[in-house]
Amino acid sequence: MGGLSIWHWLIVLAVVLVLFGGGGKIPKLMRDMGQGITAFKKGLKEEKKDGESGPAIENADASAPKDKAAG
Repeated sequence: MGGLSIWHWLIVLAVVLVLFGGGGKIPKLMRDMGQGITAFKKGLKEEKKDGESGPAIENADASAPKDKAAG
């Protein structure tokens, strides 16, 4: 009973972050993360619009020499 569980430590850490980090830093961090995800998705959509049918790995496999043992 004397030990603290992981949940107790997480709550203490959250309180310390809010007290010493300020209340505005956590929302700012989440907003930056959301903007990063949005930019990543936008980049993927633009890449497909450029006319590329797939990753470059597929095209490299077509030009790779065949194995002699495979027949």
